[in-house]
Amino acid sequence: MTEIFPGVLRSSSRTLMVPSTTAVDAPGTTHQWHLLDNEAELAAAGVTPIGTLLCVHGNPTWSYLWRSLLNHVREHQLPWRVVAVDQLDMGFSTRTGVFRRLADRVNDLSDLTKTLDLAGPVTTVGHDWGGIISLGWALKHPELLANVVLTNTAVHPAGFELPAALKLASHPAVHPWGTKTTDAFLRTTHSLAHPALEPQIRRSFMSPYVSSARRTGVANFVADIPFTKDHPSRPALNDISEGIRQLTVPALLLWGPKDPVFSDRYLRDLIFRLPHASVHRFEGAGHLLPEDRDVATPIFDWLTNNTQQHEANRASTLANYRPMLAELDERTADQSLAVLDINPPMSLSWSELGTRVNSLARGLSQIGVGPGKRVNLLVPPGIELTSLIYACLRLGAVIVVADAGLGTKGLGRAIRGAGPSYLIGIDRALSGARFLNWPGIRISVNDLPTAKRKLLGVKHTINELLTAGATSEAARQQIPAADPDADAAVLFTSGSTGPAKGVVYTHRQLAAMRDTLAQTYNLRAGSALVAGFAPFALLGPALGATSVTPDMDVTAPRTLTAQALANAAAAVDATTVFASPAALANVLATADQLTAAQRTALAKVDLLLSAGAPIPEPLLDRVQALVPAAAVHTPYGMTEALPVTDIDLPGIRAAGSGNGVCVGTPVSGAQVAIAALNADGSASAEPLSSPNVTGEILVRAPHVKDRYDRLWITENISTSIPGWHRTGDVGHLDASGRLWVEGRLGHVLLTPNGPSTPVAAEHAAESVNGTGRAALVGVGPAGTQAAVLIMETVPAAKRSAPATPELARAVRAAVAATGTSVSAVLVVPELPTDIRHNSKIDRAALARWATQTLAGGRIRNP
Repeated sequence: MTEIFPGVLRSSSRTLMVPSTTAVDAPGTTHQWHLLDNEAELAAAGVTPIGTLLCVHGNPTWSYLWRSLLNHVREHQLPWRVVAVDQLDMGFSTRTGVFRRLADRVNDLSDLTKTLDLAGPVTTVGHDWGGIISLGWALKHPELLANVVLTNTAVHPAGFELPAALKLASHPAVHPWGTKTTDAFLRTTHSLAHPALEPQIRRSFMSPYVSSARRTGVANFVADIPFTKDHPSRPALNDISEGIRQLTVPALLLWGPKDPVFSDRYLRDLIFRLPHASVHRFEGAGHLLPEDRDVATPIFDWLTNNTQQHEANRASTLANYRPMLAELDERTADQSLAVLDINPPMSLSWSELGTRVNSLARGLSQIGVGPGKRVNLLVPPGIELTSLIYACLRLGAVIVVADAGLGTKGLGRAIRGAGPSYLIGIDRALSGARFLNWPGIRISVNDLPTAKRKLLGVKHTINELLTAGATSEAARQQIPAADPDADAAVLFTSGSTGPAKGVVYTHRQLAAMRDTLAQTYNLRAGSALVAGFAPFALLGPALGATSVTPDMDVTAPRTLTAQALANAAAAVDATTVFASPAALANVLATADQLTAAQRTALAKVDLLLSAGAPIPEPLLDRVQALVPAAAVHTPYGMTEALPVTDIDLPGIRAAGSGNGVCVGTPVSGAQVAIAALNADGSASAEPLSSPNVTGEILVRAPHVKDRYDRLWITENISTSIPGWHRTGDVGHLDASGRLWVEGRLGHVLLTPNGPSTPVAAEHAAESVNGTGRAALVGVGPAGTQAAVLIMETVPAAKRSAPATPELARAVRAAVAATGTSVSAVLVVPELPTDIRHNSKIDRAALARWATQTLAGGRIRNP
């Protein structure tokens, strides 16, 4: 099969003479269109298409942009027709000699589809200004329309600043030279690809525009951008942008957020107009999304799945619902302590907390916060954050909680991805919002001087909202109860396995999480808890428990000292402590500084929970000595489902050693299964409860997340086994029904002997005298990977290097007992870990580092 351009078969390229009914053309005018069309190929194979994808490019590309869709259909033998058009004056279609505006181009497309005698169902696929034109066609042909797919486009610039690139290109002094006389506009657009276009691909995109005469359409497209109210194309744009609000067909929005032309604010506008749309943001991708990423696979997967109801990971027990604010509402006259801050000192009774929450809710309501509105909370755990969380839940607003521990880059990425309408923060967060252009109307936790307030773009303060919400008129306002199945929160993962993902919970699912914790650990009203683990900050009032946040930097768990923990426990006579493994490690490291009174306070604790990463038994033994009366539990879970299983210290001792970390049995209401590993390291599609089968861990429970936020592809993968959430973790069930975690699916080594999980080998290495934490990674091509052991030493190594011969021999011998043969042993001063937990080892980064290190050259720290 002959290619006329890289990735385009000659058989797909065709021309068609189309009679024009567009007003700018003289009566009887006929234009020659160029298309990429697989109709003949399908017919030759005897395939009747089940639908047609009508693909419309933007400026200054052509139908070549959609070649991956035709190739995907061919390679996977799918029954879809793909028609990718070259708009008139663009690509290899005729140059008409007249200026064609938006309405003309919509009409042109209708002329083409009429000549093609295109029958439904039709899925429109558009990019850039082709997105608007495809939507215009969709509105004119509802009888044919089945689906809408859009990539990086905008339907209305009203109220938005024109992107700098387009502003420059449309300037009268630049426009003719930049868009027609030279190929500057094309080259600039092509340079937006991530990664850069291959030379032959760049030449293919340039090929229809080799002369100024061939670039007339490029220039006219830019001139037709209706960014002023009196622009001739503004009425057509208004009609399309308002008309799509009435579209009820399934819609898919695929987005490259590194787009300097159509940024995330245009995506947010599309979501506002098409609230039912499935959305996926490809982090790191930009304007030329179909070049940056594989869009063909998700488009055809979505076309297959978009009619399915998303109930995959929910359990039937969701029916029992008690609102998150129920406990608070029942204790309006209770003057006992509800919440306490250590530094600075502040406390509220249940009655005071309820009053503050309601006043905040009414104040927020007066500035537009209401059901479905997203509110980003950049506030440290404590009374302020607790009050804001419950005020937003009261209003049915959606709290967006992105941990500052993600770092500035990760935090900004998370905030832009979630697209909040409001951003509430402390001074440091507001500075970041101002200078990094994070979205949302800014609200300050603190009162600010006028000049600083103006500099940071702050519109309101918490005290102003409290005052407004406490007036007699506002206090009489009745706030309707939130819809139990509406979105309640977007919580972000730690980012330890890639960019942090937003996880959406409904009100019902948050309540199920609360109920699971209450039932599993007998947490009831009257409990007093120390929340040294940020995710639990929102659960205290919902459980009816008095809660306190210790004096620590919650974004850095290792800052929790034994004294800070003890002081917090003493302040509320704590019965329960939540703390991460990294926090507990530092507590133990500073335990010798405890006074007798502080040790007494810790001795009153009867439950200690530590989640976020597995904890070695010797460390738990030392924790138990610090809280001698406490039942020490290490629940296993994730942001998507917390908790999943539970085990206590006696249970860990009874389980003994094995292949992985024993994390116990499912918690109240949860079920766990295993999807066995295939030879290539992928997981099968069948949930198994058989013992000693290693595979991906599956879970279902009432408190499993609703979905990943604006990550349709990720969500589709996570629910691809009906009825289950795929965790991405690997493990097995033993004969007693206990779950053992053996690592992450992405960390499985693909050796000549088949898939191998890393945790057992790591534990064996850590048993060698003089070693610290260890990570086993695979180096080399899949199927032939060699096992490389990277580890810390005690005392810590000063620099990264191959292990000494003596240490390497001891480690190899210890690991050999697990059935793993280690090819190399490397030592490092410190293993890279995630920011939130300071304990999840970044094995992917270590694998890349080990590959470079073993290739020779200077050895740097990972």
